[in-house]
Amino acid sequence: MSAKINIADLPEFDMAEHLDSDQAIAEYLTIVLEENNPAEFAHALGTIARAKGMTEVARASGLTREALYKALRPTSHPRFDTIMKVMQAMGLQISVQPTSHA
Repeated sequence: MSAKINIADLPEFDMAEHLDSDQAIAEYLTIVLEENNPAEFAHALGTIARAKGMTEVARASGLTREALYKALRPTSHPRFDTIMKVMQAMGLQISVQPTSHA
């Protein structure tokens, strides 16, 4: 007989803990982009920034930590130039390709 597991006893899942390589980060962000959800994209960038170190990403992007957290929370609507600054600071770039139904 297996023991019952109390959900409250399970550790909280944190995606940032699993983004330990550039390849993992690229795959994660690609999957999120395919969802076509701007709020989820901002949240994913925030998760990646936490994985890379929020202070370092803020410094490299020219934003304060507070502004970075605010811009990348799931309910935010960051400006495109902010997204590009953050992505460049994290060593990422967006690639464009045609969709199959275009």
